[in-house]
Amino acid sequence: MTHSMNRRALLAAGAAAALTATAAPTAVSALTRAAQATPDRAAVLEAMKRASRFMVEEAAVGGGYVWNVLPDFSRRWGELEASPTMIWVQPPGTATMGHLFLDAYHATNDEFYYEAARSAADALVRGQHPAGGWNYVIDTAGEESLKQWYATIGANAWRLEEFQHYYGNATFDDAGTAEASQLMLRLYLEKRDRAYLEPLNKAIAFVLDSQYPNGGWPQRYPFVEGGGLHGKPDYTPYITFNDDVAGENLEFLIYAYHGLARNGRGDARVLDAIHRGMDIFIKTQQPAPQPAWGLQHFPDTLKPAGARTIEPQAFATHATGTNIRSMLGFYRLTGDRKYLERLPEALDWLDQVRTPQNLLAPGRTHPTFILEGSNTPVYIHRKGSNIANGQYYADDNPNNLIVHYGSFRSIDTAGLRRDYERLAAMTAEEATQGSPLKARPGSLNLPKYFTLQDVDVWDMSTEARRAAPATPGRASQLISALNARGYWPTPMTTTSNPYRGASPKEITGGEYQTTRVGDLWDTSPYNTDFPVEAVSTQAFIRNMGELIEALQG
Repeated sequence: MTHSMNRRALLAAGAAAALTATAAPTAVSALTRAAQATPDRAAVLEAMKRASRFMVEEAAVGGGYVWNVLPDFSRRWGELEASPTMIWVQPPGTATMGHLFLDAYHATNDEFYYEAARSAADALVRGQHPAGGWNYVIDTAGEESLKQWYATIGANAWRLEEFQHYYGNATFDDAGTAEASQLMLRLYLEKRDRAYLEPLNKAIAFVLDSQYPNGGWPQRYPFVEGGGLHGKPDYTPYITFNDDVAGENLEFLIYAYHGLARNGRGDARVLDAIHRGMDIFIKTQQPAPQPAWGLQHFPDTLKPAGARTIEPQAFATHATGTNIRSMLGFYRLTGDRKYLERLPEALDWLDQVRTPQNLLAPGRTHPTFILEGSNTPVYIHRKGSNIANGQYYADDNPNNLIVHYGSFRSIDTAGLRRDYERLAAMTAEEATQGSPLKARPGSLNLPKYFTLQDVDVWDMSTEARRAAPATPGRASQLISALNARGYWPTPMTTTSNPYRGASPKEITGGEYQTTRVGDLWDTSPYNTDFPVEAVSTQAFIRNMGELIEALQG
């Protein structure tokens, strides 16, 4: 089983650049000199503790975290600007921080990190939906405060439709529920602390209860009335492949199947859900001449469905490529050739709908959306200046495209075809070597570390450390870059307009077709030419991971 770009892969980007980008010339030379020395273990441990104490004692809100905060804590952001009482579940937020602290505990045996992991987990438990999953965010001041945030900052974020409506339920989107569920599993298994058994069981029940009999998972659950936006029906009950919803759920269930097994016996309900969750990929692949997938599918007809206004009812080339990769993984897990049977059709279709020669450019091998019935590509645009007067639409014009959602994708069909041919030539016994679904239930442990690389089920019973060796002098560089307060100053290259009231229906001046943000009422984040210093969970997790690697030698 493999992933598209997900939450832990995000942590690998940008940390080294962050250090030099914020350093004055004298600091840069100091970092260069520091890189020539190799710190001893005590220095690494002291830096880890200082950085962690700052996050736990100053940056956290009720044990939870957002993504970026200003050093004076006057403004805070997750995917959107957060209120002072909010924490973020979406990675790299509270659950990912909990995973990092548990990784630090494994590397040091220092109980401080175990307690920090518990504190993050406790914040998640307090915000767990009664059905067992999690929303993108938790407001420690309660649901009425959260509703107010949705009605103000969320409702005016023009390009972030998922935050424009308070659903009051939980979501599988963006791996928040998966990340939190895995933290509950890890913490329970660490010391068999029964404080985490109930929330863990609720999380497992959420995944099982929300699964359709045919094996698909919706984006949000439990279902609500009146969830549609902008004149469109509520897409959140549709079977969802977008953002690897199925892959994240399968990973968590496989971890739970082994982690909670007793006397060599796993939970039969969990195993059944795993197999049905893989089989929905077969069921939703459409017949020739378009043997592909959409981002979402209708639960009854299994045909591709539309979702947000930037996601028309169409086939999605990147989802098709990701699903091919997933099904290759399913053959490795099970040895069942049914997962391979129709993949050549899907690969041939991807070759048929490649980007036209006149539109080819780096990273643009395929249009994102292909209309059902015609193989015609459509592209995403917008008009207006904010949520009140603006509109997203799709047509066949490949110019003046929105920049915050790609109308083209980069898909390595040749690589997928090579991987298919390699696996298709293997016997089932060869393909399933090391498969966790072929191992005796309970015979495999969870990976030792969860934040050093993008772990998956094939890393079970390993340390899951980084494959590449650490850059020489990197640990010394990180120790020197930690400031007097105990955090790594990081340039925040995005910002957002503060909420200033309801967006006006009149279009304001300016051209917003190809920008990340509309007028001054739009609360969507955007790239800024004037980065400011921030405290970043992404940088913290990445840098702590480097120091953990340094401890291993």
